[in-house]
Amino acid sequence: MHTVPVTNAFTIDVEDYFQVSAFAPHIPRSEWDARECRVERNVERILEMLRRHGVQATFFTLGWVAERYPQLVRDIVAGGHELASHGWDHQRASDFTPAQFFEDVRRAKALLEDIGGVPVVGYRAPSFSIGRTNPWAFAELQRAGYRYSSSVYPIVHDHYGMPEAPRFAFDATGSGFIEAPPTTLRLLSRNLPSSGGGYFRLLPYGVSRWMLRHVNESERQSAIFYFHPWEIDPDQPRVAGVGRKARFRHYLNLQRMESRLERLLADFRWGRMDRIFLGTPAQHA
Repeated sequence: MHTVPVTNAFTIDVEDYFQVSAFAPHIPRSEWDARECRVERNVERILEMLRRHGVQATFFTLGWVAERYPQLVRDIVAGGHELASHGWDHQRASDFTPAQFFEDVRRAKALLEDIGGVPVVGYRAPSFSIGRTNPWAFAELQRAGYRYSSSVYPIVHDHYGMPEAPRFAFDATGSGFIEAPPTTLRLLSRNLPSSGGGYFRLLPYGVSRWMLRHVNESERQSAIFYFHPWEIDPDQPRVAGVGRKARFRHYLNLQRMESRLERLLADFRWGRMDRIFLGTPAQHA
């Protein structure tokens, strides 16, 4: 019997190279406006890649980026993609009080909806910063009008992670708010990261493909893949003073990323987070 392929979520965290958490000690937010922004051109390249493959994706977008590049937001929506929130300015959710977090996600949602002209129901915390220390974040997101999050990474990591969390989508509040964690593969009593980012650049492509296929074919679950616009930009300015580990993680194999994404788009079936995890119907013109 022929099995229908599982649809996976293709997601992009829309932020610029100087906004990543690892660079925060070296680039204060007060200097962001003075930096050369490259996010616009990189997102346009991603949109063109998705158009060629006939894929609609989810773009978790910073309010800071949307405020400065409103046409970028409109282009995402015009391409049939889901517009979702990445918070305002990449502050970790775990650094906020509940009231501060609510204001951050409310402000980002309002601006994105104003520019994009569509409802924004999805959120991803910067650096996957919802975990065991701030489970209250789900209720604040629901109060702000969001319907799902993709913010809890069930792995062991030095900057984030909650390995005991469920590996697949679950009701995080008991009242219908969905947390859809980035994808992991369970192997030898450990969850291995299988959802993109730096691991996708580090591992041979065949390993990443095998892990995603296992989740699709053996577990019959939708995978969630993510990356950042700066990961297809090997010519981005180098940030001075960054430690060896952070430098390795950020710059490794940038020149190979775009061709790997092309292969990934061709090898799997992809869609938007809201349609996969909320069952939101596609809109037809």
